[in-house]
Amino acid sequence: MQKDGKQTLHSTTVLGLIKDGKAVIGSDGQVTFGNTILKHTAKKIRKLYNGSVLAGFAGGTADAFALLQRFEEKLESTRGNLYRSVLEFARDWRTDRYLRRLEAMMIVMNKEKLFVLTGNGDVVEPDDNLAAIGSGGPFALASARALVQNTNLEPRQIVEISLKIASEICIYTNSEFTIEEL
Repeated sequence: MQKDGKQTLHSTTVLGLIKDGKAVIGSDGQVTFGNTILKHTAKKIRKLYNGSVLAGFAGGTADAFALLQRFEEKLESTRGNLYRSVLEFARDWRTDRYLRRLEAMMIVMNKEKLFVLTGNGDVVEPDDNLAAIGSGGPFALASARALVQNTNLEPRQIVEISLKIASEICIYTNSEFTIEEL
């Protein structure tokens, strides 16, 4: 509960990884409001731009859908140039009065690049081609880093195992996963 008495919408877990020429993103399916689980099987990741870009979101669902739609429009206008799309989208998100009010984070990626986008206009390109967002993000990220550094597992396996570990720790993350791969 926030200080002003309003209930907060707690996040989720989204994990993206680029490894061995493969891009994989996964998320759990839980939607939580306050101390209530509203849905178990939400789809929080999407394939965009003719299946060449993956996107995942955490935060307010309606906000995230609005942001995904705007990001997809940027991809179309830049003919799928992920880097340009990310920069233009972040600028719009930071400066547009409507978009600034939206509360969500996104991971967007293709086989070469991975970015985390926030409502503050932040664009982060992780050094290790690995990123996680949402309330279970730190757990999934730690697990994925350990698996990347100490195993020869396939990227999809790393994402699935890491999400499972996060779901066993974070109460806002369940074990109903959606995983997409390029």
